[in-house]
Amino acid sequence: MKKILLATTLLAASAGFAAAEVAVGGSARMGVISDGSDIAFTSRVRITFAATGETDGGLSFGANVRNDQQGNGNTNNGDSTVFISGAFGKLTMGDTGNAADSLVGQVDGVGLTGLGDLNEIGFLGKDVTGALYEYSAGALTFAVGAGQTIDTDANAADDNEVSVAVKYSTDMYGVALGYENNDTDTQMSLLGSINVSGAAIKVKLANRDSQPDMAYALSVGYAISGANVTAFYADNYGTKGYGLGASYDLGGGASVVGGVARAEGSDAVFDLGVSMSF
Repeated sequence: MKKILLATTLLAASAGFAAAEVAVGGSARMGVISDGSDIAFTSRVRITFAATGETDGGLSFGANVRNDQQGNGNTNNGDSTVFISGAFGKLTMGDTGNAADSLVGQVDGVGLTGLGDLNEIGFLGKDVTGALYEYSAGALTFAVGAGQTIDTDANAADDNEVSVAVKYSTDMYGVALGYENNDTDTQMSLLGSINVSGAAIKVKLANRDSQPDMAYALSVGYAISGANVTAFYADNYGTKGYGLGASYDLGGGASVVGGVARAEGSDAVFDLGVSMSF
């Protein structure tokens, strides 16, 4: 995200207060999309705000929020986070995802809109305010997360969610391992990646206790002269899908992006348009 500085310094009542900053950025897209039978226009815009500051003792703090953030009693934090960081690491609260989501991630997808995100193998996740602690030492990063998932049954208790993950990453390759538990289910996930000579390969494996088989996904991408081509195949616990997409960098934060994807047993879908970052 390219940040545009809105306010650089908040005047303090007395000397010794560190400067604080608020910056705004965002993304947008416009184009066409097909659901397999009809073609329609598609567009979306998101504005993000990032506030950062620093204490006299050198601790960094801040918050991030998206324009579609909604709150309910300070427990639901859609797309918003608050953090504090220092030599001890970084502690984030809000819509944090979990440790596996943060460090393991997904293989690459295709298309302007994601086309159903068939490349993704879902995480167990949580519904209300979560906490995520991260600590990095060189190429190694460790994370642990906690939160709750809301049970829609009025007579049932909410489930606790805990997660832990570790990642080792260099410019050429990376490997990440995550574990999640939400009282009713557990999942282990592993992602390996390699980048060499313009090619990017990612492989992900996941094993969930409630599922009889493993899930897996593979993506291969190749970048040259501002263009990027990506293909993926995924089996998300029996839901199989594949896709092919391409993008071309127009400069200034704009790119032409398109793709085609198909879930097994369904019609192929596609999209094409311009993606923008501000």
